[in-house]
Amino acid sequence: KVKKEVDVEAEEEDDDDDKEDDEEKDDVETKDDEEKEEEKDAKKKPTKKTVFEWEQVNTQKAIWMRAKEDVTEEEYTEFYKSISKDYLDPLAYTHFNAEGEIEFKSILYLPKKAPFDMMDNYGSKKSEVKLFVRRVLVAEKFDELLPRYLNFVRGVVDSDDLPLNVSREQLQQNKIMKVISKKLVRKVLELMKKLAKEEESGDDEDEEKDDDEEKKEVPEKKQEKKEKGDEEGTWTKFWKEFNKNLKMGCYEDDSNRSKLSKLLRFTTTKSEGKDISLDKYLDRMQESQESIYYMSGDSIHVMLKAPALQIFKKKDIEVLMLSDHLDEPCLQKLADYEGKKFVSIQKADVKLDETEEEKKRFSKIKDMFKPLTDWWKETLTELTEKGAMKDAGVKIERVEVSKRLTDSPVVVVTSQFGYSAQQERVMKAQAFQNKEQISMMSGRKTLEINPNHPIIADLLAKVKASKENSAAKDTAAVLFQTALIESGYEIADPSALVNRVYRLMSKELGVDPDAPLKEVDVPEEEEEAEEEDGDDKDEDDKDKDEKEEL
Repeated sequence: KVKKEVDVEAEEEDDDDDKEDDEEKDDVETKDDEEKEEEKDAKKKPTKKTVFEWEQVNTQKAIWMRAKEDVTEEEYTEFYKSISKDYLDPLAYTHFNAEGEIEFKSILYLPKKAPFDMMDNYGSKKSEVKLFVRRVLVAEKFDELLPRYLNFVRGVVDSDDLPLNVSREQLQQNKIMKVISKKLVRKVLELMKKLAKEEESGDDEDEEKDDDEEKKEVPEKKQEKKEKGDEEGTWTKFWKEFNKNLKMGCYEDDSNRSKLSKLLRFTTTKSEGKDISLDKYLDRMQESQESIYYMSGDSIHVMLKAPALQIFKKKDIEVLMLSDHLDEPCLQKLADYEGKKFVSIQKADVKLDETEEEKKRFSKIKDMFKPLTDWWKETLTELTEKGAMKDAGVKIERVEVSKRLTDSPVVVVTSQFGYSAQQERVMKAQAFQNKEQISMMSGRKTLEINPNHPIIADLLAKVKASKENSAAKDTAAVLFQTALIESGYEIADPSALVNRVYRLMSKELGVDPDAPLKEVDVPEEEEEAEEEDGDDKDEDDKDKDEKEEL
């Protein structure tokens, strides 16, 4: 209600007065013409009177009801901050109207920073998109709008097709909600795809320019370009913050898995520490390569030294380096990409391209080392089932000549469907772990030997001479246990390995490893002489101090 002052003409008041005069004719006296004229002149002067009128305050439309062209960047940013309580500007947003059988309007935002508690209570977390029905807020957090892995998306959805006079539980079962949810997911993934595509196209253009102008450039300009290249793009920033969500989506969302796979980024042996897409990996693949190779571990620095990677470095084959705990389950759920299967180089089923000559040579080497591999298999079976490692839960499937080793003498790999070393560590770290299930899923281990290594050649000679050689047995056991550690597996009882190392060190130094321990005998005369010498020194020091004082 607004208070206003309005000018009123004297004639209006005259009309009111005339009405009053007609009612009270008896009480009015006649006046002279001059007096009437003076009164009329006085009444003609403008006067003011106060009136009250209703004014509409909320004339502005809701931001999602307006056309995109009419909304400024500042308004989008302010609206994001008001609904998300975030102090940073949004990384990207999409404003759209869905038309068809079901119509709704929506604005969705991607934040710059991930919330600190984003992955806490992941299973029970609700979508942060607000649901409106005919501009009336129905729910601030709603389960059915977006899947769990997109719980970081902020925004609003307004639909005229949803019923207002029902409970939230009934609304969740509404078929319209499922259609809206599908369209929202599609729009969010399209926005992400757009960001990723913009960055990749920009990178490709930069690479072409660098190749063309590399020879002409001055060193200062090169430095400037390098600094620009080091700057992170929009998608790189987003990936660093929300990569776990996309990997979880790849694992959970069957219908959108192919779309999500194009958004994934991984570090490789050739990417120089940068994350690249799977499409880029396929572009750089060798023509004869049939699979996408990957390996998992705690850090890239450790993985680069792994013995399983040696042959791939030699043949210049690119390998994905999976340092995050979610990477491996994500790829296993994907199974393949653009017809190329994912193959772990830490498992026994790795196949590499070979010529006919290489195949013949390998079969001959296999026959040459058969006495050693058979003996080693028996020795390790006895060690793991009856010996010092019987409680370790390690089971040996076979010992064979390796195709993947170039420098190391041995490597341990697991079976095709067993846990890798990284997965074993993750499963053992669970609070409610099931030891029986872990031992069953860990798979049987295969020990691969390098026939070109001098240790293996020497061991073969000793086994041919005598299968009961104790030094050969100790060496075989130590090599197996060290290979387990180098390949990333844990040893249940490290004391057995430590004792073997001590024995080998004793033999190296020419000391009998079975010699009993002896206490060191200190002669009594020497002790007394040392005490007397100490007393004499103390007396001499005292005399010197007294002389200095004098």
